[in-house]
Amino acid sequence: MSPAKKLPFAVGDKVVHPHHGAAIIKKKVKQEIAGEKRDYFQLEIATDQLTVFVPVDTITEAIRPVISKTAARKVFALFKDEPSEAGNNWSRWYKVLNEKMTSGDIYQVAEVVRDLTFAQQTKGISPALKRMLSRARITLISELGFALQVNEEEATKRLERALPKAPEEE
Repeated sequence: MSPAKKLPFAVGDKVVHPHHGAAIIKKKVKQEIAGEKRDYFQLEIATDQLTVFVPVDTITEAIRPVISKTAARKVFALFKDEPSEAGNNWSRWYKVLNEKMTSGDIYQVAEVVRDLTFAQQTKGISPALKRMLSRARITLISELGFALQVNEEEATKRLERALPKAPEEE
């Protein structure tokens, strides 16, 4: 990469990693891996005590900017849509949900939260799906917190208010 090329991200930027959620670019470092020196951005993941190194020259393939406040409102609106259900093919549904989780797309992660929350309220879900729901909620809350400029507790409250409640049994 030529030094003249402007990088789309800089130290201090808030970004989203598709597998880890919201993060802050802490610093730019040069590291040698397998005999090759490269520049990396060091990301501090908001939800975990985790540091991730992403090569600067492939940064746009690995991370994206945090959504806007307008996009955050669209995420909340998505919770009003009809949830997708597993039907008879749980393994297929699990695979679809997993693909949504790793897509890096906040709207797909929001769909996972909506669909699994509904399934948990109406039928109950397996331990594996409970873990996925927990991970999806953490990912969603971390990005919503950055987008809305609120702390994790406030982002969680807003998520809870936006999620539909299961109809009460008669």
